[in-house]
Order: sequence, then C-alpha cells, then structure tokens
Amino acid sequence: MIWLTILAMTLLVFASRYLFLEPKLPLRLNPQAQKLLSYSSPAVLTSIWAPIVFLPGGEPGFSFSNPYLIAATVAALVAWKLKNVLLTAVISMTVFFLLSYIPLFV
Repeated sequence: MIWLTILAMTLLVFASRYLFLEPKLPLRLNPQAQKLLSYSSPAVLTSIWAPIVFLPGGEPGFSFSNPYLIAATVAALVAWKLKNVLLTAVISMTVFFLLSYIPLFV
C-alpha cells in the first residue's frame, strides 16, 4: 500500500509539472491565474519556516536565547542589504551555528 501511494504521488507530481512545463502542449494560463500562482512559492516557504522560527519546541520563543529567531533576523537583514542569496545563506547558517553550538549565553 505504501509503494502504491508513493507511485501515485510520483505520477501526480510529474503530470502536474509536465503539463505546465512542456512547451508543445497547448495549455496556457491566463494572466490572472499566473499572477495568483506567483504567490504560491512564498506562501509555501513561509508556512515551512514560520513555525520553526517563531515556535521552537511548540511554544512561542520570542527571546534573545532563540537561535532560530536571531539567525532568521540576520538572514532577512543580510538579504535586504546585500541581495546575494549565497552570502545570505552562509552568513545566516554561520550565525545559527555559533548561537546553537557554541555556548555564548552561559
């Protein structure tokens, strides 16, 4: 049953991607639908990172001892100022590592 579910989900994902990415198919979305779909990636990414950053351990973590919140804030500031994805990822991961694994707040 698990293999059948995995196969069905694989076919569903492939078919949905193929329909929109194959240039020879006559399927085109109108501009309103394209604009609506442009919001889906930020919405999905926000639904992934927001609980991790704001609810570590399942409860609100708005404090200076929350490495997720501090690293996310640093990442937002670096991305805003430098506009460089690679540098933003490296700097924010370094900040998170330093806050998580090196006891600065002893």
